[in-house]
Amino acid sequence: MKYYLIVGEASGDLHASHLMAALKEEDPEAEFRFFGGDLMAAVGGTMVKHYKELAYMGFIPVLLHLRTIFANMKRCKEDVLAWQPDVLILVDYPGFNLNIAKFVHAKTQIPVFYYISPKIWAWKEYRIKNIKRDVDELFSILPFEVEFFEGKHQYPIHYVGNPTMDEVTAFLSSNPKSFEDFTRINGLSSKPIIALLAGSRKQEIKDNLPDMLRAAASFTEYQIVLAGAPGITSDYYKKYIGDADVKIIFHQTFSLLHQATAALVTSGTATLEAALFRVPQAVCYHTPIGKVITFLKRHILKVKYVSLVNLIANREVVKELIADAMTVEQVRLELDRILYNKAYRQRMLDGYEYMASRLGEAGAPKHAAREMVTLLHEHCKK
Repeated sequence: MKYYLIVGEASGDLHASHLMAALKEEDPEAEFRFFGGDLMAAVGGTMVKHYKELAYMGFIPVLLHLRTIFANMKRCKEDVLAWQPDVLILVDYPGFNLNIAKFVHAKTQIPVFYYISPKIWAWKEYRIKNIKRDVDELFSILPFEVEFFEGKHQYPIHYVGNPTMDEVTAFLSSNPKSFEDFTRINGLSSKPIIALLAGSRKQEIKDNLPDMLRAAASFTEYQIVLAGAPGITSDYYKKYIGDADVKIIFHQTFSLLHQATAALVTSGTATLEAALFRVPQAVCYHTPIGKVITFLKRHILKVKYVSLVNLIANREVVKELIADAMTVEQVRLELDRILYNKAYRQRMLDGYEYMASRLGEAGAPKHAAREMVTLLHEHCKK
């Protein structure tokens, strides 16, 4: 069968590449065409556009590149029509992908599958109307989305497990390096490690890293190690590090988490990764308009928490220091608790175990691929 996939960022490229590999196992005749990235290209098929030509984040960058965005949408729609795939698989990236879904649903009989459902439970819940109308099958990687889509909106979905569980499980089974190996390879000392994961975008790093460093600097019996994000240079980090005693390592985030004693993590998938590595953490997300964000969190956003760890557990497992609640002193106090308060640290670790049980076993891409191929065979019989 012919599979057309669309992703809009690096995480989508990663998850889609694993899905494609699993689809090839279920369907040896699978052909792929995609808007994607290098990891998808390595699996095979034809890349029409690289996601880097699509990814504009924030109001101003989007406004400045509207012509390019519309041109890419037009190209994508024309290409899907010309290739006539057996299925269109959309991966996250809802602003672009829901527009494509609307077009394909209206103009063709091609089934539309959505892998990694849009997070409308947090923001823009009105998009459920578009999803119900334009998406034939929705595949979720977050267990609490089942109640949201099926319970609240009477829209059946497929929960297939979480790919981050797969990635961490695979890493742990194939990376036996010891703490001594890790520190030697990276020129680190023998002190235990406080890991800093300050976000993947420049604005996040600018807003969060300086206060993270100031908070961690109090713990002199530990060494501070910063996980360098893909696409961010050492020179950019140096603008915000100053004289801080910190080591930056790139392309080793999982290795760093595997060896860390504690972590300061900017909200996102990294909070889930830290939890699956059983690293006690504080979630830190500062923004220059902190009071506004705090107001939105209390009165506009539809969820009680912002970190995936707490959302999945449906309770506070990790402390969220968000917006104006993130100060150097608050981060320092929380770091002190997770390092030295044994009962507090153990409660967090116990919470991680509960969260992991809610996620279920590894195998998300395989589960999704198996269901997709089964559904497509049923569709062909109609």
